Amino acid sequence: MIALGSDHGGYKLKEEIKKYLDEKEIKYIDFGTYSEERTDYPIYAKKVAESITKGECDKGILCCRSGHGVAIVANKFKGIRAANLDSEETARFAKSDDNVNVVTLGGDYLTVNQAVCIIRTWLATEFKQGRYQERIQMIEEIEKENMK
Repeated sequence: MIALGSDHGGYKLKEEIKKYLDEKEIKYIDFGTYSEERTDYPIYAKKVAESITKGECDKGILCCRSGHGVAIVANKFKGIRAANLDSEETARFAKSDDNVNVVTLGGDYLTVNQAVCIIRTWLATEFKQGRYQERIQMIEEIEKENMK
């Protein structure tokens, strides 16, 4: 299950991503926003991250104008590994090496086709495990030390 969210700046891109997910019969929950009316991205990034930390969803996609703000918020939650992706190559490495569980996308910088290619690649890529899993464990230890 994918948690999906955006602010007003990423709303149009989120709506196009929903069309792709529907076509592929990929299940998702849309946590808003539901219009282009001005709103604040931390609200939706928090909802998406919480849905993952609570186990309601196992991954997320967030959109805002740049993709940076929502990534910053999502990464404040234990267990979230959010990355702002801009190409299929970054999507592949983010998943295979870092097991990124939240993709953030910039609505002002990506076409719908680019965003769909990024998502398709991210979803299709397997996490490598091995030494990469050891790094994830190191990240989890840092979270334990710093996220009380």
